[in-house]
Amino acid sequence: MIELFQALWNMMPSTFMIASPILIAATGGLVCERAGVVNIALEGLMVLGAVTAAISVSHFGLPIPAAMLAAAIVGGAFSLIHAFAAVTLRADQVISGAGINLLSLGLAVFVCQLLFAMDRTPPHRGMMRGDILGLFPTAWLALAVLAVTAFALYGRPWGLRLRAAGENPQALEAAGVNVSHMRYAAVIISGLLAGLAGGGVVLTQDIQFTTSTINGTGFIALAAVSFGRWLPLGILGSSLLFGMATALAVNFVNIPALRDLFPSEFFSMMPYLITLVALVVFKGRGRATFP
Repeated sequence: MIELFQALWNMMPSTFMIASPILIAATGGLVCERAGVVNIALEGLMVLGAVTAAISVSHFGLPIPAAMLAAAIVGGAFSLIHAFAAVTLRADQVISGAGINLLSLGLAVFVCQLLFAMDRTPPHRGMMRGDILGLFPTAWLALAVLAVTAFALYGRPWGLRLRAAGENPQALEAAGVNVSHMRYAAVIISGLLAGLAGGGVVLTQDIQFTTSTINGTGFIALAAVSFGRWLPLGILGSSLLFGMATALAVNFVNIPALRDLFPSEFFSMMPYLITLVALVVFKGRGRATFP
């Protein structure tokens, strides 16, 4: 039992490394859903952010902060497609988001083929390093993003207006605030954070961008929003849960008690199984619907 707790403690840095991009993307999803728009496109926007960061480092030689900024900008720019479809055209949000998910992976591979004549980027040397506590900069960045978002949502008038856009848009319009503008802002913020999260994944968990770099992380972030009950502390806890489940899949071989008890496939499917359970349990309880 002591060995089990020691092994779980030793994998905490990797848990935070994996959970940080999930938390950043989930924070963007939280902002978006609070304003009344479900951003199914988190997965695709993370893909675009990841390929942008990888190309920025490996091809253009940009420093990591600049690469992360470029990833966020690309994510925010492509989120305008979802904002236009969902807010201006009032199209089905799920279809719009799914379309961006399909477009993003194809576009990422197309750009890689143009630049490198293969479906991935070359290995980069821009991997982030952990600090003396073993934590990556993305962990501190994720906590900062969550803290700023929580303060903006619950401590500033802007946050009250944004939440009203999702909960009572008629009252917000009666107060003279443009609901569409608030929703556009929320979707763009969501895109910026999703792109940033994608950049964090490729620069901490992989040596290059491939078609499997994101591998469902955006959908896990979307589930974390629902599992966290659309609250900042809730998505922090759910992101850590998903991060630990993924870390277990990687580190279970170092835990004899678990390695002998369950097959490796059990741990590999855990993050996705928890995601499915979260989506089923909270089905129909979302706040992000147009009146």
